[in-house]
Amino acid sequence: MIRKIIEIDENKCNGCGLCAGACHEGAIGMVDGKARLLRDDYCDGLGNCLPVCPTGAIAFVEREAAAYDEAAVAAKQAQEAVLPCGCPRSSVRTIERDAAEGRDGGAASAPSALRQWPVQLKLVPANAPFLQGADLLVAADCTAFACGGFHDAFLLGKALLVGCPKLDGVDYSEKLAEVFANNDVKSVTVVRMEVPCCGLDRIVQEGLARAGKAGSVPLRVVTLTVEGEVMTA
Repeated sequence: MIRKIIEIDENKCNGCGLCAGACHEGAIGMVDGKARLLRDDYCDGLGNCLPVCPTGAIAFVEREAAAYDEAAVAAKQAQEAVLPCGCPRSSVRTIERDAAEGRDGGAASAPSALRQWPVQLKLVPANAPFLQGADLLVAADCTAFACGGFHDAFLLGKALLVGCPKLDGVDYSEKLAEVFANNDVKSVTVVRMEVPCCGLDRIVQEGLARAGKAGSVPLRVVTLTVEGEVMTA
């Protein structure tokens, strides 16, 4: 059918993501740092995204497009309202930290460098706001226990995704591909254990490849011994 629908000029888009946040139907997403209309049938043609765009990259056009599917949008919103663990999506949050906050003191009093919640890779939504433009740390869940200085050495200033490729029973490369495709991730640091079953670096590399970003996102891999020492960096 011919109907009114938005069009995004990627040459004008500055990647701010405001339009994606304003689109309650989820029709707009961030791909390779640019806003993109992901599905015609999610766009209601009302244009809540237009006034928030600071560069004038969004306009209405009339073209052949699938009809707005209110039922599909409602089903998507209901699915996204709850995280896989049963926790409400409102649990997703950014934690503000004072950059000048001191980090000395005993182990129990040392301040955390964690900047968001949740942290488990299988629980973090691929469109969580703290992932956009982030320096990303993907860590095997054993690493923080093996390395006493994990926060200072690896976590400061980064968004964190934690998982265990062996025990979680999840294809993390697919989830990571979604994360990389929908967020302009600036860099990725992988911290893995020396044990052979911890192939977290390979999974991240596969996720980048699936998202078409292999070689375009700086990637650092750190391997820890079971004693918490750095083997490679």
